[in-house]
Amino acid sequence: MSKRHEIIGIKQAIRYEWMQKTVNLLFAGLDIKSLRLELHDYLSHRTGNGCENERGTTSRSQAVNMLMKIWVTPELELVMYRDDALKYLDKQPSMSFAVHWAMISAAYPFWFNVARQTGRLLNLQGQVTQLQIINRLREEYGDRQTVSRYARCAIRSFVAWGALRDLESKGCYGKPDPVMINDPILEVLLLEAALLAKPEGRGSLGTIMNAPSLFPFQLSALTAGLVSQCAKRFDVVRYGLDEDVLTLQKQKSKTLT
Repeated sequence: MSKRHEIIGIKQAIRYEWMQKTVNLLFAGLDIKSLRLELHDYLSHRTGNGCENERGTTSRSQAVNMLMKIWVTPELELVMYRDDALKYLDKQPSMSFAVHWAMISAAYPFWFNVARQTGRLLNLQGQVTQLQIINRLREEYGDRQTVSRYARCAIRSFVAWGALRDLESKGCYGKPDPVMINDPILEVLLLEAALLAKPEGRGSLGTIMNAPSLFPFQLSALTAGLVSQCAKRFDVVRYGLDEDVLTLQKQKSKTLT
């Protein structure tokens, strides 16, 4: 298990446009030090609720550190995955929402788990409350104050990204229409993100294709053969008559082309 799976880490709402800004700075070729300084300047008057207010040094540093860990200086085991995500974004910028979701899920599995509980509840009842999500997460992580606080940050991020929509009742959310994903390469990036977010790094193809954590998206029906052709860092193995299991490889492999 990586340290990623042991920490909560989502200490404040992370807005989609901040993620996009970080990627744009990477594409501009800035070195790590310059990029960090640019993010500090960019976030000096931007807060998680979307307002342009001056923010404190600690809050700004937390946000910058999270963005850096997601896109700029990810853990070593995520570097090749990050590189492929950047290549895909460069070719298909219109699909940035899905790629950002995949990258933050891989870097911060807590985001993935908040999304998993959210998606499960939406599948059951069509709408969800903040308290319901938090109660589910307490069962998983324990009744810690940080779990409730950081879960609220992730949920507000989902709303800011458009993955959830506020309903009339405070703390109650609905699900917008899902984003259709028809590109096998992008679908494989999302599948790999789900594997990276799981401590065991494995799961059945059918289960992951319909993972509640991917609730903002509608994936097309992928065959195991097509997944095998596109996947470079996980294996697809048939078990029994009809179960295909995806497992992350332990050794380095080629990147997507």
